[in-house]
Amino acid sequence: MNKRFDLLVFDWDGTLMDSTATITYAIRQAFEDVGLPVPSERDARYVIGYGLNEAMQHLAPEASADEIRRVVDAYRHYYLARDQQLVLFDGVLDALERFASAGYTMCVATGKSRAGLKRVLEATGLGRYFLATRTADESFSKPHPAMLEYLLEFAGVAPQRALMIGDTTHDLQLAINAGTASAALTYGAHDVGALQELKPLAIFDDFPALADWILAHE
Repeated sequence: MNKRFDLLVFDWDGTLMDSTATITYAIRQAFEDVGLPVPSERDARYVIGYGLNEAMQHLAPEASADEIRRVVDAYRHYYLARDQQLVLFDGVLDALERFASAGYTMCVATGKSRAGLKRVLEATGLGRYFLATRTADESFSKPHPAMLEYLLEFAGVAPQRALMIGDTTHDLQLAINAGTASAALTYGAHDVGALQELKPLAIFDDFPALADWILAHE
């Protein structure tokens, strides 16, 4: 049977890796260290998926360039202190293996930096599953379509044959802007109500359910 999709594009943080709490903690600690108003947990979670500079500027639009630089540096300090403790969500490794066996092409579109993604791909061993990856420091930040458009062109896949998978409205809006379908996961940074407003094809509470749904559409 023909697959509905040829290309699966995954967000990283909050989608494949259980890192939302660590990112939120690091953002709030960084603002406290620099002496800027500390964003609420909800606001800190909202910017997950943006490029790092864009995230901090969104949270502190009146801050100077030097203050933003200091917040970014402090964030990296707090995040890296916990980086080695982060784990993949249950079912991710098995699902990626199932997708690979079924012949899907897979890519990653993430708000992480290239250095940060390289580090986690090496730590998890997941790099072998992805044809290509695109990071926020190589492209416009989500939800600008450039990141996803690059991956579509690299993979040689038409937008209507691709599925963007993520846990935030930024991921879903990215898919809309690039003309692809999307699926959402509820265990990440954004709540289900916000995800539903952007009308993904489906919403799942765990990764194995997502995998079963994708493979059922072969």
